[in-house]
Amino acid sequence: MSLPKIAVVIPAYRVSDTIRQVILSLPEWIDVIIVVDDACPQHSGRVAEQIGSDKIQVVFHPENQGVGGAVATGYRKAMEMGCDIFVKVDGDGQMDPSYISALIAPLVSDEADYAKGNRFCDFSALRAMPKIRLFGNNVLSFLEELFSGYWHLMDPTNGFTAIGQRAVRKLNLDKIAKGYFFESDMLLHLNLINAIVRDVPIPARYGNEISSLSVKKTMIQFPPRLFYGLMKRIFFNYFIYDFNMASVYLITGIPLLLWGILFGAYQWIDSTVTQTPKTAGTIMLAALPLILSLEMLLQAVNIDIQRAQQNQKRRVQLKSDMGELDKDKTV
Repeated sequence: MSLPKIAVVIPAYRVSDTIRQVILSLPEWIDVIIVVDDACPQHSGRVAEQIGSDKIQVVFHPENQGVGGAVATGYRKAMEMGCDIFVKVDGDGQMDPSYISALIAPLVSDEADYAKGNRFCDFSALRAMPKIRLFGNNVLSFLEELFSGYWHLMDPTNGFTAIGQRAVRKLNLDKIAKGYFFESDMLLHLNLINAIVRDVPIPARYGNEISSLSVKKTMIQFPPRLFYGLMKRIFFNYFIYDFNMASVYLITGIPLLLWGILFGAYQWIDSTVTQTPKTAGTIMLAALPLILSLEMLLQAVNIDIQRAQQNQKRRVQLKSDMGELDKDKTV
C-alpha cells in the first residue's frame, strides 16, 4: 500500500509577519504546501514565495473571498496535484504543526473522512484560551451539534482540520460558506454525504496575533445560519434520503409545539386583558400539546444521535470486513 500524499493548505490574509515561520515549522514529510493569498494587502503570498521551496505552491486571489473561499481554492489545487489528504493550517501561528500526524491518523487508517482539532480536551489549553472565545465556543458547540448532526464533536470554530480526497470530491465546494462560517457549514455538508468525522485532541496556541473574527458579529450572524442549516439537514436526512420514526415525531411534534405556544399565548393575553381566569380545560389544551411535542422532539433528537453512532459503527465494521477479506485472499 502506497503512502498517502499530504498537502497543507494555508489561507493567507494579513499574516505576513507569521506565515514564514508557519511554513518553516511544517514537518519535512509534508509533500505539498499550498498558500492561498486571499487578496492580502500585506502580500503574504509573496512572503511565502520568497522561501524558495519546491514544495510551496502559491495561488493568488484577485479579490478577497474569505477564509472558506481560500480553503476551497486550496482543496481544488491539491486535487489537481493528486494529493490524498488535505490539512488546513492557519497562517497566524495558532496551530502547532507537530500535531498534524495525530490529526491525519484517522484518515490514514481509513477510520474517518474528516478530522478536526478539539481544544477542549486539555485543561491547560482552556486556561490559555481567551475567556470570551471560551464562552462563545461553549454556546456554539451545542448549536453546532444540533445543526450538523455530529453530536460527539466540540469546538466547532476550530480550523485545524484534515479531509480526504474522496470526501472533497463528493462535496460541492461552491455551496459551502466562504467566510468564517466555513468550518460550521463544512460539517453540515459532510453530514449530508454521510461522512465520518472525528475529533482529535489538539491544544491551541495563542500569541500576539490579531484575529479578523469579531466575536460579537459571530454571535449575531451564526445562530440564524445554524437554524437554516438545521432545517436543511432535517429536510434532506429525514424526508428526502430517509423516512423513519424521527420523521413522524417531527411531523407531529412541531405542529403541536406551535399550537401549544400560540394558543397558550393567546389565552394568557386574553386572560390578562379581561381579568378573567381560564378554566382548567383551556389550560390543558395549551399545556398538553406542549408536553407531548417536547417528548416527541426529544425522541427525534435521540434518534438523530443514534443515527450518528450507527454510521460510525458501520464504518468500523466495513473496515473490519475488508480486513478479513484481505486475510482470506492471502490464505
